[in-house]
Amino acid sequence: MLKTRVITALLLAFGLLAILFLLPAPATAAVFVLIVAAAAWEWAGLLRLGATQRGVYLVLTALPCAALYASGMPAPLLYALWFMAVIFWLILVPLWLVRKWRLSANLIGYLVGWLLLIPTWAAMVQLVALSPLHLLAALAMVWVADIAAYFSGRAWGRRLLAPGISPGKTWEGAIGATIAVMVYGSAVALAAGALRSGMDVLWLLPALALATAVSIIGDLFESLAKRQAGVKDSSRLLPGHGGILDRIDSLTSTLPLFALAMQIK
Repeated sequence: MLKTRVITALLLAFGLLAILFLLPAPATAAVFVLIVAAAAWEWAGLLRLGATQRGVYLVLTALPCAALYASGMPAPLLYALWFMAVIFWLILVPLWLVRKWRLSANLIGYLVGWLLLIPTWAAMVQLVALSPLHLLAALAMVWVADIAAYFSGRAWGRRLLAPGISPGKTWEGAIGATIAVMVYGSAVALAAGALRSGMDVLWLLPALALATAVSIIGDLFESLAKRQAGVKDSSRLLPGHGGILDRIDSLTSTLPLFALAMQIK
């Protein structure tokens, strides 16, 4: 299982680098549409839709992305998408996790899926348009948080973070993730020459702590959706890793926030 997981991870890493640095912008956007479409198929599965309905939902998720790209990615629409996503993750989802509201195959379930995926697609495309390194930096931040949370939790984890949703997550793991992201983010900012005064540090560290919290919230939200659907993984598309949603759960919450921050900084 570990060998399969490592091989899949390496293939995904090389594939991502090829997409970011070898493909022209339209092809990159198209690949991102395919990724989001696959995630939409999985989300529809968590809503327990049939195969035909899942296909329709896939198309209805991919088409707005394609239309947005064809229209030139107008800034007002992007800001609106990301702002709605940020409000969803910062205000609604914490309440959702506490109340453990159930997702169903209704308008709310469909809208939530679109709010997870379409702003994420737009963020990926726009960050790559700024520079592929911007997207890589955002992805690496989430990976650092995940790895630090795992090892911190295993070493010192005692107090469960959300036992009714994801019994493996602990407060100690969350703290370890926050510290690691602060170190990583500060190093990146220093290397990029973005820290010019003490005031820059004062806003950067809280922002990194917030980003870590949002990434954990994204992970917990998908865990809750899978638990309610009675499945361990969103699909078996990626050997050893589950599905697309299992790989991008934290990204759906962090990338819109990161993209919005990059546009208004």
